[in-house]
Amino acid sequence: MRAGETVAPAAESGTRSLSAKTQVLLQNINSVLVGQTKAARLAVVALLAGGHVILEDVPGVGKTLLAKSLAMSITATFKRIQCTPDLLPSDVSGVSVFEQREGNFKFIPGPIFTNILLCDEINRATPRTQSSLLEAMEENQVTTDGTTRKLPDLFFVMATQNPIEQHGTFPLPEAQLDRFMIAASLGYPQPVEEAAILKKTLQEGGFTVQPVLSTEEVMQSKQSVKQIFVHDSLINYIVELVNATRKHPSINLGVSPRGSQLLMRAAQANAFIDGRDFIKPEDIKMVAPFTLGHRIIPKVKSNKICHAELIEKVLETIAVPS
Repeated sequence: MRAGETVAPAAESGTRSLSAKTQVLLQNINSVLVGQTKAARLAVVALLAGGHVILEDVPGVGKTLLAKSLAMSITATFKRIQCTPDLLPSDVSGVSVFEQREGNFKFIPGPIFTNILLCDEINRATPRTQSSLLEAMEENQVTTDGTTRKLPDLFFVMATQNPIEQHGTFPLPEAQLDRFMIAASLGYPQPVEEAAILKKTLQEGGFTVQPVLSTEEVMQSKQSVKQIFVHDSLINYIVELVNATRKHPSINLGVSPRGSQLLMRAAQANAFIDGRDFIKPEDIKMVAPFTLGHRIIPKVKSNKICHAELIEKVLETIAVPS
């Protein structure tokens, strides 16, 4: 909150209530996704900040479970697309079918017309099909047969992909990756965590959750995130960080202004989850590797889409504002 400003008690109480519910949402996800608290938090950060998430890792570590657990925790519509090389753009956006009785074309909406969309193994779809998501993720609309159709106000994409060295994959171009606010990987669980996963496997319904947040509450939370105060010193901190990626000797292509905007929004969402109405440097440092890591092109080529460790090295060179 800015100095001298006041907040109506009812509004402040409502914001705190929503913040508390997002913490319950995280607990709900973590109750089934063992040992992946950071990945779960990053997914919720992107949801509240109005972004999208892509998860890259080897098969079987819980990428799809994270997406499904988040979707089941909200009273929202959820659809899944299993991406394959023969998937067509019309299979995603929908198709117009001629109705003989009525003598006109009728549009059959595709799975993209939903609140939460899971694109499983997105890098197995062809570039043409991958690009069908561009307009939807950026403009919240879909254009088919010359007609533009609006998507739901709450539209959130979670995509998963296996490492690109796997057979039969199509690496996502930079323009597609840029549409994702967060890129992260889950990694293997610790032995204790894996034992807990096995115990859950023995339980009936061990990997199911109940809704704890409504669609309306998610939309209200997204509006509250936009009101989180960002001090000028932290704006300058973000600018210095982004500029450092453009001059770093290990980076060929640095972060664009879109990246700095999304980093600030993600930091605001992280502060909101913690119940604060202002961001700290720690919020920026927490989300920066996963917000900026897939927006840079390092000089040493890698199969990874997110170079979080390189962003962490850049962070070490920037003075943290007091």
